[in-house]
Formats: sequence, structure tokens, C-alpha cells
Amino acid sequence: MTKQPAHIVVAGGGYVGLYTALRLQRRLNRELKRGDVRITVVSPEPYMTYQPFLPEAAAGSISPRHVVVPLRRVLSRCRFLPGEITAVDPAARTVSVRTVAAEESDGAPLRVEYDELVLAPGSISRTLPVPGLAEHGIGFKTVEEAIGLRNHVLEQLDIASSTRDTAVRAAALTFVFVGGGYAGVEALAELEDMGRYACRYYHNIRPEEQKWILVEATDRILPEVGERMGAYALRELRARNIDVRLGTRLESCAHRTVVLSDGSRHPARTLVWTAGVKPSPVLAACGVPLDDRGRVRCTAALRVEDTDHIWSAGDAAAVPDLTSATPGALCAPNAQHAVRQARRLADNVAATLRGKPLTDYRYRYAGSVASLGLHKGVARVYGRRLKGYPAWLVHRVYHLSRVPTANRKARVLAEWTLAGLFKREIVSLGSLEHPRAEFELAAGTGRHPEGP
Repeated sequence: MTKQPAHIVVAGGGYVGLYTALRLQRRLNRELKRGDVRITVVSPEPYMTYQPFLPEAAAGSISPRHVVVPLRRVLSRCRFLPGEITAVDPAARTVSVRTVAAEESDGAPLRVEYDELVLAPGSISRTLPVPGLAEHGIGFKTVEEAIGLRNHVLEQLDIASSTRDTAVRAAALTFVFVGGGYAGVEALAELEDMGRYACRYYHNIRPEEQKWILVEATDRILPEVGERMGAYALRELRARNIDVRLGTRLESCAHRTVVLSDGSRHPARTLVWTAGVKPSPVLAACGVPLDDRGRVRCTAALRVEDTDHIWSAGDAAAVPDLTSATPGALCAPNAQHAVRQARRLADNVAATLRGKPLTDYRYRYAGSVASLGLHKGVARVYGRRLKGYPAWLVHRVYHLSRVPTANRKARVLAEWTLAGLFKREIVSLGSLEHPRAEFELAAGTGRHPEGP
């Protein structure tokens, strides 16, 4: 009787999914060549987004296609299955996958058997029941959202420059960001840089007319870089005339009017929501133990607690932090841990297939870096604090070293070099988001789409 090859299913194409599959390709190279092992990667998107580069993509410093890593090309020894898991049966060792074809035909999910399963569906934006948020809010978690936001900001400058209505002009030039973490601060800082630069090409808009507001519910921004560097970042943003409101919440954004908990009201056509993430809700249908935040409970070896043959890491996993002096401490849900956990997870899966012992994940947090726009930043690395240009340079060097594949590293570096030699592009290509709109208008069945 022919022995069936071991089948590893990696559910998710983000940090954990890509780095785990990439490491397994290398670790199990001989087994893959002999046909003893198969690896299937399930992801709704055919690429992994390197999210730390989203702010620069939104500001036009990096091309959108260089922010993503194509899964099919990088994971050449794996089978790629476009779709997303909808359920897991640990007893039968099967996953249900709703493929792209099933979505088109409304067919039944595909059942895929596995020997080892890596659960890495990642996270989604954490939203609140704020009136008007679903209708007018813009997220900042995907490359599509980042480029859409760039186009939207430039379109608001076009609106402001082409109207004499002071109310419409003021609303178009007001940009509100909710969330003072990495995503909110870096996105606001990069886009404010871009908006200020773009004003030189709008003869009737002055940079100081733009109103940039950052809303944060706690009493500090960028807590990851420490209190001192967070305070420095706050001073830098306010020195650029950015209105940072701490201890403030978004109460409503209905009818394009932002209402804050401090009682202020701001007519605005732009509201960017970056107030945190939460684990993918699909985990509730996976038959695995979850903590009170919806994350998969894992051992230090990244195996799911009380469940054989299932592994997890990253945003979706509650992994013990063995380097912390605090009992019961968990690893922070950030990219630094996700990438390293993925490598340890892949090593442990390979060890399991070869009958070798597992190794616990242990990594001491090295620090954090954040960009505050071109040539500006803050960092805390191995206890050392950096600010201004040195921090910005460390930020770029660190993320260039972490983006997957030499191909992407070379392309990003080339774009940074060219950006330093030529002027910034400020063209809005918002029509790309509605590619059939012009044809539908010509055919008499449509109309020009309204802005976000």
C-alpha cells in the first residue's frame, strides 16, 4: 500500500502564513522533492501585504505593487488555494474552504484534509457602533485602503480648489484620524507631508488651511516607543499644526460631521479609522480554545492547547511570553513577534513530521520604530532612544531588512532612491477604483461615481 504524503495546510497568507510556508519550503526541501510532503496555502488574496509600508504607499513614496509579496511566485513549492476557511473539524482533520469559484456560483465549501494545520487568519479592524462610521469611515489595513485614501485626500484638494462655498471647502480640507498607534500616527504624518507639499500646485490653497486632527482615547500616542519618545512625537506633530486630542473619543460622524467627546464638532469629508484590530471572527468556527479576546490559546511551542495537529501564531494567537517577568504574560500582537513566531512554528512542524522534539518560542522584544513623515521619526531600540532623522533612517533600514524576498528589497530601495532625486507625484487616480464607470456612462447605464 502506497503511503500518502503528509499534508500541511496553512490557513492565511499574512505574516504568519507566508513566513511559515516559506520556512517549511526550505526545511522540508528533500521531503517535498520526494513527494513525502505537500503544503497547501489557503488565502483570499494572492499576496501578502507588508503593512509597515502602507503609510509610504499612501503618500506616494512607494509603488503599491511593491508593498505586496506575490504568494504564488514566492511559495513555488506550495499549492496556492484562493479562498478562505469557514470551519475546522479537528476530529476529522478537515477544513472547509470557501473558494473564489464557490463564491461566484454559490456552491458548497471545499473540504480539505490535513495532517498538520497552521491557523493564521490574522486580524480585522476593530470597529465600534459609532453613528456614521460604517458609511463614512475609511480603514487603513490593506493596500487597497491605503491607495484609496491617497486618492481621496488629493480629490479633497481638487474639491476645495474648485468651489467658492466656504462650508464645502472647509469640510474638504479637514482630515480626521482616529487612533494614536502606529497606523494612525504614521498614516497621518505621511499624508500631512504629502498634503502640504501638494499645495504648491494649488494656487488658491495654503498649507495652513488644511486641518489635520488626531483623536486618541488614552492620554498618550505611540505607547510602543515609550513615554519619552511618545511625548516627543506629540510635540513634533503639534509643531506641524496637527491638532492632537488625547483622552478624546469619536461620538458620531453622521452626515459628514465629526462629533468628539470633548463637545467639538468638525464638518469633515475624511475620517480614517485606525483604532486597533481584533482576531478574525472565523476562529469561532474552528473548534479550538479561545481566550476572552477571541485569540487561539497556544503553548509556548505554538501548538494549540488541548488540540493535536493544529498550530497558530501572530495576531490570532495568545502565545506565552517566556521572557517576561510577569506571570501569564502574552506576546504582543505585532509584526516583530509574528515573523519570528512563524519561523519557530515552521521548525516545530518540521520537527513533528520527523519525530523530533519541539522548541519553545522565546524572544525578547528589541524595541520599536515609527515614522513621522519624511526625514522624521522616533525609535527605541535595545534601550536607546533616537529621534528625528536618525530614527527615520533606522525605521527605513529595519523595515527594508524585514520585507520578504530580495526582489522586493531591491525594488523598494530603488524607489526610495528615485524619490530622493525627483519630485513627489501628486496625481489622483481615483477612477481606478471604478474602472467600468466611464464605459457605463457612455453606454447610458451609469453615472460618474461620487467620492468616498
